[in-house]
Amino acid sequence: MSFEIAKEFPWAASGTTTYLNAAATGPLPARTVSELDRWTRLRAEPWKIALDEQFAALAKARGLCAGLVGADSDEIALVPNTSTGLNIAAQVLPIAREKVILGYDGEFPANVYPWMAIQRRGGARYEQLSLLPNGLPDWDALPARLDRGDVAVVAISWVSFVSGDRADLAAIGTMCRDRKIWFVVDAIQGVGTTLLDVHACHVDVLSCGAQKWLLSPWGSGFCYVRRELIRMLEPRTVGWLSVRGAEDFSHMLEYDLTYEDDARRFEVATIPYQDMVGMDSSLELLHEIGLDSVASRIHALAGRLVEGMSAIPSLSLVTPRDASRRAGIVSFRAKDAEAISRRLNEHNVSHSIRGGGVIRFAPHIYNTEQQIDRVLALLDG
Repeated sequence: MSFEIAKEFPWAASGTTTYLNAAATGPLPARTVSELDRWTRLRAEPWKIALDEQFAALAKARGLCAGLVGADSDEIALVPNTSTGLNIAAQVLPIAREKVILGYDGEFPANVYPWMAIQRRGGARYEQLSLLPNGLPDWDALPARLDRGDVAVVAISWVSFVSGDRADLAAIGTMCRDRKIWFVVDAIQGVGTTLLDVHACHVDVLSCGAQKWLLSPWGSGFCYVRRELIRMLEPRTVGWLSVRGAEDFSHMLEYDLTYEDDARRFEVATIPYQDMVGMDSSLELLHEIGLDSVASRIHALAGRLVEGMSAIPSLSLVTPRDASRRAGIVSFRAKDAEAISRRLNEHNVSHSIRGGGVIRFAPHIYNTEQQIDRVLALLDG
């Protein structure tokens, strides 16, 4: 890796903590902490912050986010979390009342409730396909369900927050495009761990909070909207910066409700500048290292966990062994999950516990092979 762990993550270099919980909250790099501190000091004396500097920080963020998913910056709206982007999709996509919004059981609630709310209001019906007995999505059931002709939207997570199963977005996107079905993706557990081209995958709307794998502040994130859709979709929630020319304050009181031609029409001001500036710093680090290098590192560490766990008879791997079906999350079940969790905590190994006795690890670029091996030794104990 072309960066110094000790410089950006000094706590990781100290060896006192093994942080395997990026899927919950990603730690901030030192450069991000420094930039947040700088902006906090500026915020205490706001006359020192020029408007051009504020707007430039947002423009920079859109460009950096676009580079994460193979989009263009004019297709990016800055949002404070994944839920906001998913609600944009639920509010603006034209969905006929007699149609179906299709997802899978086991989705994170952020990608369920906006669609359930449509049904509650008397709109399209929300339906979830069942998981297989092993807890993974039955992707083979999807084509036949789509062929029934009543589905208007497919709304899924790129990577499952429980199992770590990674959907084949290119295949699903092609199925949706061929059937004229909207394709909406919750990408928070995938972006930053795996390379993605939203154009090649025919994604219509993608939302991603930046506080996990993107190592950015809470309150930062982005929503991608396919360029061809932007002008045909009218925002349901409108902010003062959603309209054309809003940054020119001399015309502010002319009240011209002509939306921006790009995805900024979906932004509701005022954007949390400090959070976005922090995200700029974190994303610059990931881009400097190289998104392919970051992804390779995460996949290698996750693969080491998968292979090691597979050799421990007392553990039942939940995450697919097939590398094409996983990203950074590695989950397993154990009968004594609570005892294992206590043992991990005693050795300062940060992790997550999910329902059904599932323990989840999520390594990132600051982790080492030696840490992974020590964790595997604890699990085998």
